[in-house]
Amino acid sequence: MKGDPQTDPKGLIFEAFRIDRITLEECRSIFLDWALSLPVETDTGPALRILLERYQSDAPDHPMLTVMREGLVSMEAPRRRGGWRSRPRN
Repeated sequence: MKGDPQTDPKGLIFEAFRIDRITLEECRSIFLDWALSLPVETDTGPALRILLERYQSDAPDHPMLTVMREGLVSMEAPRRRGGWRSRPRN
């Protein structure tokens, strides 16, 4: 089996770590495919943490690790919500 059914059901992250000379841009594309392929009920944050733990010691300089860390940080950052109603009125 290529990937873990819970964290990497299509084996996309698994395969990314096996591509020789993969670029950061290619990793970002694969990461997006990975995120979209997860079942709706999957919490992406814990899945990313598991994958980071699994791969970071074997390939500490791999660009996919950079992309996964960026994804984890951006998910944890608070997002501004609201639109025109959230603006103060004069």
